[in-house]
Order: sequence, then C-alpha cells, then structure tokens
Amino acid sequence: MTDTPLKLYNSLSRQVETFEPIRPDDVRVYTCGPTVYNYQHIGNMRAFLFADTLGRVLRWKGFPTKHIINITDVGHLTSDADAGDDKMEKAAAAQAKSIWEIAAHYTDAFKQDVARLNITTTTEWTVATDHIPQMIDFAKKIEADCYEIEGGLYFDTSKVPHYGALARAATDEGESRIDPVSGKRHAADFAIWRKSPPGEQRQMEWDSPWGRGAPGWHLECSVMSLQHLGHPFDIHTGGIDHREIHHPNEIAQNQAFCGCADSDPTFTGARIWMHNNFLVDRRGKMSKSSGDFLRLQTLIDAGFHPLAYRLMCLQAHYRSELEFTWDNLAAASVRLKRLVMAVEGLRSRDDGTAKGDAAPYRARLDEAVSDDLNTARALPVLDEMLADKKLSPTDRLAALGDFDKAFGLGLALLTRADLRVRPASAALTETDIETQLAARKEARVAKDFAVSDAIRDALTAAGVEVMDGDPLEWDWKISI
Repeated sequence: MTDTPLKLYNSLSRQVETFEPIRPDDVRVYTCGPTVYNYQHIGNMRAFLFADTLGRVLRWKGFPTKHIINITDVGHLTSDADAGDDKMEKAAAAQAKSIWEIAAHYTDAFKQDVARLNITTTTEWTVATDHIPQMIDFAKKIEADCYEIEGGLYFDTSKVPHYGALARAATDEGESRIDPVSGKRHAADFAIWRKSPPGEQRQMEWDSPWGRGAPGWHLECSVMSLQHLGHPFDIHTGGIDHREIHHPNEIAQNQAFCGCADSDPTFTGARIWMHNNFLVDRRGKMSKSSGDFLRLQTLIDAGFHPLAYRLMCLQAHYRSELEFTWDNLAAASVRLKRLVMAVEGLRSRDDGTAKGDAAPYRARLDEAVSDDLNTARALPVLDEMLADKKLSPTDRLAALGDFDKAFGLGLALLTRADLRVRPASAALTETDIETQLAARKEARVAKDFAVSDAIRDALTAAGVEVMDGDPLEWDWKISI
C-alpha cells in the first residue's frame, strides 16, 4: 500500500473524494463496454484506457481489484437514448450476416485493440446475451415500477424521486436527447423489455412475461454489475455521454431493485461513478454516427505505434477534453521514442549496482496519480527520474517498474524496433529501406553526394523521409 490516500472525482457528488473501499481486500469495478455492431473508434478506446489506468493505480496502491467490462451484443438502440432500431440487428441486416457473426467479428476486433493498447486490468468480460434469464428475473422484481405499452415494458422514472441526479439534466439538457415513444408517460421513461413488432422476427429475441422480444439496453449493466460484483460495489466507469442517460437509468433500476429509492437515495449500485471526457477533433467529438471515424488501425496504418496513442491520452487528465490531431499524435510518438531510447541506454549500462535512492520519485508518482489519476502531472516525474545521473542505471530501471505499472506503457520491454511501424501505404519493405539507407551511408562516406542524393530522392518519392541529423537518431520514418 502506497502512502498517499487515493482521491477520485465522483460524478454523483461532483466532488473529489478520498477513496475508501467497501472491502479493502476486494475492490470491485465495473466499466461500460462496447456495443459490438461496428469497430470502436479511438474516442471509445480513450474510455477503456482511462478505466485501465484506474485499475492499474488501484492495484499499484495495494488494492486487490476485480474489474468487469461488459460486451453489449443486444439491446442497444440506434439512439443513445431509447428509440430506433437495435444497433446489432441493423448492422446484421446491412452486412447480410447473422447477428452472431457481427458480434463475434467486432468483439474480436475490440479485444485486439485492447491488447495493442496494453489494456490488461480486466478480470472478466461479461456478455449481455449470456444473461437473458437474469435480466428477465431482474425485470420481474422491478415490474411494480414499470408499465406496459404496445412497444413493451417501460420503467416509470417518476417512481424514483431523485431520478437524473447524476445527469444534471436540469442544467445540461440531458433529457433533450430522448426521442418520443408513443404511450410513454414521461419523456425520461425507458424500455426494460422491448416487444418484437407484430409480424417481425428479430435474430435475437426471447420469450418473456411481456411478450417475445429483447431487453432494453440499460437493463444489462444493472444485471451484470450487481450479479458479478454484488451491491453496492465500489466504482462504475464510462464515457461522459453515459452520464446523461444510460447511467441515470441504471441507477433508477438499481434503486427499484433494492426498494430503497425513498429510504436510501444514496444507494445507486456503485459508491463512486467516474466518467472520462470526450476525444474531439476539429469536426467535433469522435462519433461513429457519420460513418467517418478514426480506428486504432487507422493510426497503425499511418505508421504510429498504438502506445503512442496511449501516451497521448496519458498526457491529458481523463476529465478534460482531449483534442486529436495528427500533430499531437506525432508529438506523443516522438516523446515515446525518447523514453524508449533512454531506457535502452540504461539497460545497456546496467551492471546491477544500486547506489542511489529513487524513493522521492516514487513518492511524487504516488502523489500525482493519487490526485484523481493525474497522469499528466506524473509523466514529467518519469522524465526527471530517467535523466537523474545521481541514480545508477540499476536504480532507475527498478523505479521504472513502478511507472510502468501505473502508466501501462511497457517501457521496460519496448525497443526502437518495436516502434518502427510500417504504414499500410508504404511502397517499400523495411528490408528495402534499410538496404538503400546502407548504400546511401556508404556513398556519403565516399563523398559521392550525387549517388547519396539520388538514393534520398528515390526514398522520398516512395514516401520515406530520411532524417539526417535527427537528434533522436531515428534512421528514417515513413511520411503519412
């Protein structure tokens, strides 16, 4: 257990609070996972990087942690509120595939991105369609707080006196995104169970007391979080867009389930609710709705290592908006290369001798990440520690282990070769490039500058930027 108390911003109280686990030997965290109807864009992945950082810091500070992330493969509607077609059904129809094929493909793609970003703190993945009987049982228990209309079973939000407290709907107009549904009593009421329309058969539908159909999107997270983590559990995370509708609806269901909406309105399922802010580009927040979005694979195809994106996210506080530009990503990539080169230099000089005390650097790391996961403040501490010649290479490499545990950059294992990512558009192979660079070096040594310039020009025409005089001593990079 590290010395500095961990403080986290609770979206429900709007305050930074000292984290006190319900059970110190068993911290429980739930993260809203992806709806697997499409690839995840890099804005989605920021939410999972934030959740991974939280899990890493909890474990580094000595809290054994169980961390659940769900996979939504049914029930999420076209609108993030509560209207439209099921996103999974719509994607299956558009691609002429079974909904199960859609779910499997995009789940695998998501988990590949998770691995590329070194997101490792997940204890268990829970899948919505594995929990349909439990969802029906949960809906039966809260049925007194619901009503039936033609479309299915709907939750009556007027039964929850403090509904929307998390969302700040009165000031942020969170409820304005909820589309009207015929028969609903109140604009904020939401589907618990959606009946299949007459004459229509979904690929995913089940029998229930309210007709054959599928669960509402919000139901799954209440069911899976409470089933796998108990109630109450410690921390619930998600993107800031979930703060407005999805999470308030989860809380309403949880309060109806425990029958404590009046007697204990502080019970919400989780003690702390945490949300990361948007990743934005010059066109606005990252979104899949337009069909034009950046995937992690897009960054890799442009020649960037995935961990450059992780570092870019760590350079901003998770509660602040983060602007994505290619220049910002390139700057993060250069910083990552500098870190890797510094660590490689230490490894080459490591003789096993410890002569200094890196404890002050560990303490400053602890203070920064304990201050609501302030990785932006902690990263310069890493730079200082790696450059401190009063510490031996052995001292610095040992301290690096603590920074790696918190940041998840894997600097102790990364090499320069790992970071040399060949873009998909590159006309030359890496071997071709190295061969031509070697020939160019020989020409320069022989002062045959005509040949040297010709090789450089040929490489430039192929998209390879030769970096003469590069202070990082990176031999080349491929232009994007």
